[in-house]
Amino acid sequence: MSIHLKAINCFYGSHQALFDITLDCPSGETLVLLGPSGAGKSSLIRVLNLLEMPVSGQLAIAGNKFDFSQPPSESAIRELRRNVGMVFQQYNLWPHLTVMQNLIEAPCRVLGLSKEAAIDRAEKLLARLRLQEFSTRFPLHLSGGQQQRVAIARALMMEPQILLFDEPTAALDPEITAQVVNIIRELSDTGITQVIVTHEVEFAKKTASRVVYMEQGHVVEYGTADAFIHPQTKEFAGYLSH
Repeated sequence: MSIHLKAINCFYGSHQALFDITLDCPSGETLVLLGPSGAGKSSLIRVLNLLEMPVSGQLAIAGNKFDFSQPPSESAIRELRRNVGMVFQQYNLWPHLTVMQNLIEAPCRVLGLSKEAAIDRAEKLLARLRLQEFSTRFPLHLSGGQQQRVAIARALMMEPQILLFDEPTAALDPEITAQVVNIIRELSDTGITQVIVTHEVEFAKKTASRVVYMEQGHVVEYGTADAFIHPQTKEFAGYLSH
């Protein structure tokens, strides 16, 4: 298993955001977390990168294991994030750095890659994502779709085993959304495990090999992509029909 969660509970102050979440995602799958606003999708994906810390439960991800009966060490969290990349809804690109500088910063600092090796890796990714012409531009001078692709390239620079996407198409038009679908499909062909938060059913259908449907911090349904055709719960069936 690439990802295994067992009895994960998560709170914001006195508000419980996740209730006893238990699920698995095998290596190489594309797992989509679907559900209405407030379902707990973003909380769950942030747990996978320990941006949110559960109060109880267990997590095994990309060869790292955590038992939240005690807080994980900083070194364990750093090791996790070397293997688990995240593409944020707001992109989170460094505005004062060019596209190329955004891509090579973390591999040089965190992985100890030489600048030459990092630039070589970046040039290949920029070509793959059709971004070569933007390498010297600053994020402010890019469209939303271009910034999204740069954010994906930056995450891939660390060569993660797992890539997390939080609402990757939230502010994008249909043409750019189609490009993101193609990128996710191409990545799935490379064997990388992907977890995607979205509320867009059509986008989910085009990318998911597995789907989790959530409501109010609970997993309501979990299955393969067949669940889109044959939902097992009335809640998921109702969501799909909207």
